[in-house]
Amino acid sequence: MRKNKAVFLYDRSTIMAKPWLDAGWECWCFDGQHPEGVTTDGKLNLVGCMFNAHRKLEDTLKIAKIVGTGVGHVFGFPECTDLTVTGALHFEKKKSENALFQHEAIELADLVRCVGVFYRCPWAFENPRSVISTHYRKPDFSFNPCDYGGYLPENDSHPDYPEIYPPRDAYNKDTWIWSGQGYKEPKRQRIEPAEKENPGWKKLGGKSLRTKNIRSATPRGFAKANFLANGSQL
Repeated sequence: MRKNKAVFLYDRSTIMAKPWLDAGWECWCFDGQHPEGVTTDGKLNLVGCMFNAHRKLEDTLKIAKIVGTGVGHVFGFPECTDLTVTGALHFEKKKSENALFQHEAIELADLVRCVGVFYRCPWAFENPRSVISTHYRKPDFSFNPCDYGGYLPENDSHPDYPEIYPPRDAYNKDTWIWSGQGYKEPKRQRIEPAEKENPGWKKLGGKSLRTKNIRSATPRGFAKANFLANGSQL
């Protein structure tokens, strides 16, 4: 069976899907911020839904029912708020309110693996430096966005947040990747971080949804490299 579909979980921006769309793939992006149901624009399908940490099997089958067959790649961007080490100061308070809060967050991340296993295709998910490495397993590799900045043109500017992110992803942000089933680590084309680097996302405070969306913006160079490593030969 020809594999011509890619699934992206917890993906509001669709940046990761763009290289696959440009190559003619059918892409399915699931996120709670998309309109409820399925919104289709050409080969891009936005699915608005939430997942349950205690119902991974049911959610995996739900995704499969919506997407159908022919999936060749699964990637995810699970919520990091309850996992990243930068939030460790709040862990004890959260634990007093819900002893399973980190277990649930890790189970939602593991849904990416479950979908990949179901489709027998490469899968991966990302998170900042986090407790996943302690309570789940060590990451397969890590990177900074500037490690893939060479995939972007020299006249580049960020399409959504040019005042916040430097051109060509020329900044550091320690990002970890967990992967499996033949996922290939993308080849790096590193550029140096911008002089006196101080990207705007480091200055963002607060807990607003807009702030979270900005801070979690997918590095576009990595998105291109990911497709070239894992989709261009399928």
